[in-house]
Amino acid sequence: MSVEIDTSVYKNLALEAHEDGVWIVTLNRPTKRNALDIDTIEELVTFFSIAPRAGVRAVVLAGSGDHFCAGLDLIEHHDEDRSPADFMHVCLRWHEAFNKMEYGGVPIIAALQGAVVGGGLELASSAHVRVMDQSAYFALPEGQRGLFTGGGATIRVTDLVGKARMIDMMLMGRVYQGQEAVDVGLAQYIVEGSAFDAALDLARRAAENLPLSNFAICSAVSHMQNMSAMDAAYAEAVVAGVVNTQPDARARLAAFADKSAARVRPKS
Repeated sequence: MSVEIDTSVYKNLALEAHEDGVWIVTLNRPTKRNALDIDTIEELVTFFSIAPRAGVRAVVLAGSGDHFCAGLDLIEHHDEDRSPADFMHVCLRWHEAFNKMEYGGVPIIAALQGAVVGGGLELASSAHVRVMDQSAYFALPEGQRGLFTGGGATIRVTDLVGKARMIDMMLMGRVYQGQEAVDVGLAQYIVEGSAFDAALDLARRAAENLPLSNFAICSAVSHMQNMSAMDAAYAEAVVAGVVNTQPDARARLAAFADKSAARVRPKS
């Protein structure tokens, strides 16, 4: 069942659709360094809830201005003076948005520049591929601000960098940037020029894959990480049984068999 995306209802996200099925989703609060308020989170929930059913083949997730995202909108948080229960429900909406991203089955390529901090890092870690430019820096400054992560950093960022580095980032406010950020797992690519241009190139490459294959790669792998080894092996076999016999793959397999398809080659 296909659905339409009504771009007019989005105020904090700027949406742009390309003919190849790639969508650009841009956090559009540059004067706030794209800090995440509750309205932005709700727009993320809305978009990524319908993207898999709306023909979206890949997404470039970007931030307008000089920064990707500086995290939780601390001014809103201060002014709202939320109760513990209120903020718990805010966190649950963050989890809803980021789970829709990670498990939704649409490849998301994050283009990172400037601040990728706090909730901004939680958002970026929900993407499947992260591309950073030379200006990007990563931090979890919650400890210095009397806070604790609430948008999944203890899960996703820990998966990326490991428990010891995660605790160090929160406890000491350690900042990662440059090649070191790639080396510890916070990004997969670092570029000299535009992270957005590089992310768009990657999104276009991903969009050329069969949608069912992408859906499996961008949802099943995360689900299997939550399972025991025995359960994951069984689930992998079931997913492979469905994906590897899809009718749309026949032409690609035939091209491989008759040697007309591109071969995997090492870099020269």
